[in-house]
Amino acid sequence: MHHHDSVLSRLVRSRGTVSDLFSRRNNSLGLLRLLLASAVVVSHARILGFGDREFGYAFSGGQIDLGSLAVFGFFVLSGLLITRSGNRLPVGRFLWHRALRLLPGLWVCLTVTALGVAPLLYWRQHGSTAGYWQHPQGPLAYLRANWAIGISQWGISGVMETAHAQGLAFNNAFDGALWSLKYEVLCYLGVALLALTGSLTRARRAVLAVTVLLGWLVLSDAIGNRYMSGAPAAKHGGPFDVPLMGALDVDWVVYLGFAFALGSLIELYKERVPISDPLAALAAATLLITLSYGYFFAIGVPAYAYLLLWLAIRLPRPLQKVGRTHDYSYGIYIYGFVVEQALATLGGARWGFGAYLGLALGGTLIVAMLSWHLVERPAMRLKDRGRFRSVVRADTAPQPVRQRPRRTGSEAPAEFRCRSRPLHDGRIDATGSITRPYAPHG
Repeated sequence: MHHHDSVLSRLVRSRGTVSDLFSRRNNSLGLLRLLLASAVVVSHARILGFGDREFGYAFSGGQIDLGSLAVFGFFVLSGLLITRSGNRLPVGRFLWHRALRLLPGLWVCLTVTALGVAPLLYWRQHGSTAGYWQHPQGPLAYLRANWAIGISQWGISGVMETAHAQGLAFNNAFDGALWSLKYEVLCYLGVALLALTGSLTRARRAVLAVTVLLGWLVLSDAIGNRYMSGAPAAKHGGPFDVPLMGALDVDWVVYLGFAFALGSLIELYKERVPISDPLAALAAATLLITLSYGYFFAIGVPAYAYLLLWLAIRLPRPLQKVGRTHDYSYGIYIYGFVVEQALATLGGARWGFGAYLGLALGGTLIVAMLSWHLVERPAMRLKDRGRFRSVVRADTAPQPVRQRPRRTGSEAPAEFRCRSRPLHDGRIDATGSITRPYAPHG
């Protein structure tokens, strides 16, 4: 037995555990989030600008594409950071922080889209805005339908449908990326519930059991179907309604929940998870092999989760400064789709993929910076109102009093951003109301 242990230890060659090495301040999560958000914009450029399959679809045998891969990465990182936040804060304060991080940016994005971008595009199409404001699927209906996270109206006054008919656009949604927000919020509520019951601190095996259950459901889908394309091809149950958020698809809850739970598990067992370069190399190889040869969701996603964690800790120190103070990833997520749809509607694809993508990335970054500096960061300043501010002040005192750990100014905004998702399987949401110009796969 001792011999086996020594062989294993040589293979792992741990530099320490997550608990030893993961610093709240010095990590590369800001860079990883920026890369993941940008990957979604790059992936969407193919379908929104040109009607082509997204990057990675063929390589993975139809299992996933680059945009979806980024979504799963976001949910892994979210699981780790949101669980950490849920462990540290009272439940009410935790939910207040999450709402501040998510809602103001979303509300301004919806407003800018409905009252700014869409009427301009409508005017370009029709020569006036007559009929825009009175349309049954108009801007006010769009805001009413979508303010509470669950997106139930995708188009505005037929703008994208008109562009589609003109051969300029390939999707009828103004901001299809927002589909995943409700699954994000469901995960937050799950963490809050576990915190209320004490499971996060006293019964972490409950989270382990949930992760194993979700993993088993994912694995059972893949048995006999190694190129299983994830939630769109799964059949674990129909949609269920959640107040305000609307219908959630059980299959997406299982698949995204599995990614989130893996991140959560890393945080809860951080003193037992080794950070090892050989293990990271093995995880990277596993990720590539499962993308190419199948079983990505069952085997590749856990490997992907470990690889992201390793990168967050082991990337060179200068990269740890990226996104630490100014976090543009949420803005890139919520505005990228809108910018790309506007570009497509204006005929931007006629200059070719490189020019279209460059304009999309540049335009999205500018809007994301404005969103952060004018909306998201000011909103996050409200998080320290009242009782919590005194805790932060007390924590700076020299005496060794047991306090709730101090949160640095940039950490709350850096805890997690929501993500976009590519238009998977010809669907924007569980209802399949938005279709691609080609037949769904799987």
